Amino acid sequence: MTGRTGEAAPGRDGGREADPDLGNGQAPDRNADREPDPDLGGGRDPDRSRGSDRGREAERLARAALTRVLEPGDERAGRWLRRTGPVELMRRLTVDDGSAERLPGMTAARLGGYRLRAAGAEPGRDLAAVAAVGGRFVCPGDREWPSQLDDLGDARPVGLWVRGRPDLRLWSLRSVAVVGARACTPYGAHMAAALGSGLAERGWVVVSGAAFGVDGAAHRGALAAGGATTAVLACGVDVAYPRGHAELLGRLAQQGLIVAELPPSSHPTRSRFVLRNRVIAALTRGTVVVEAEYRSGSLVTARRAQRLGRFAMGVPGPATSGLSAGVHELLRGEGLLVTDADEVVELVGDIGDLPPVRRGPVLPRDHLDAVTARVLDALPYHGVAHPRDLARTAGTSADETLGRLYELHSLGFVEREGDDWRLTPPPARNDDARRGGT
Repeated sequence: MTGRTGEAAPGRDGGREADPDLGNGQAPDRNADREPDPDLGGGRDPDRSRGSDRGREAERLARAALTRVLEPGDERAGRWLRRTGPVELMRRLTVDDGSAERLPGMTAARLGGYRLRAAGAEPGRDLAAVAAVGGRFVCPGDREWPSQLDDLGDARPVGLWVRGRPDLRLWSLRSVAVVGARACTPYGAHMAAALGSGLAERGWVVVSGAAFGVDGAAHRGALAAGGATTAVLACGVDVAYPRGHAELLGRLAQQGLIVAELPPSSHPTRSRFVLRNRVIAALTRGTVVVEAEYRSGSLVTARRAQRLGRFAMGVPGPATSGLSAGVHELLRGEGLLVTDADEVVELVGDIGDLPPVRRGPVLPRDHLDAVTARVLDALPYHGVAHPRDLARTAGTSADETLGRLYELHSLGFVEREGDDWRLTPPPARNDDARRGGT
């Protein structure tokens, strides 16, 4: 599993041929590779092929309209879009000339539903509405389009509605998703906030879904550290959902990014939450799950991340907690156990991003060499011992044992009583501590 999504993205852009319509090095529209359609007479949208400003604007309007017609993640519609292009697909859904019926998988009932939605689509109004809240519409082929979303294939978003000043593509190159239970425990909220702040302090963008529980804690942790965070919504970017997070979403719009596939004013549904998770998984280098039951949308995100070649990570919890049962199941499979931001960065980061060495406390005994430690071990817990007896037990000579005893005496480990020696008995230390143990 590579998991280096952010590294792959610049490489893909950097290796593309220059597109005269988009500028040297610009990511071309993946629709350029769509299959020829006999009804169109070629594989490219005629307006787009001419490269005119009018053609690009027509495609943008068509894609904006399609976000109101098609449900997120509709792979059948994604195949139609790849074959025909957005302008032609929108035309077929609005003009009754029989061409829509020739699309593979199109039925009369399905076409009726699409046309009902298409009749009410007003892309110009939607573009004006998102601009009014400081947003924009980002399409495949735009400089701001995160090319790692293309890994979703025909389930790739038609476009993304974005609210916030930062560049979505640049932020997504170095991002990690932190997701989990809505009804999380105090432990889950603490871990999510700690991961959010820790990742933000290390220069990573924290991506989540702005829901109650783990999502909100991760966003707040990143914001508290003065870092970057992106919320991917299952509704319009101008809709405060959940309502209890209206203030948080306002802060995200000012300090971070809010992203959605659905056009302005759209409200969430159960299926849209699940489909939203594929965008979170594809957008980031890896997904961390903090508390999740067996049936959890967070696990859907992690498993989709695995299928896309990203890292799927989990934070362990109490074995008796049902809210950690799903995470533990993930960890028993291909999931990777992490406990803090350093361990997450070690997995998703670049070469040299290593966590600090983990070890227990250093005890006085740790500084003793092997022979001196053996002499100390030879002393009885109670009573005294002669150096000859200690030498026999420690496997050293009598003279060397005596020298080591004086060394231990100077360090406060032992005391001399006549010709014999004993362990120093400090009042506040137990027998193990006197030996420098744990």
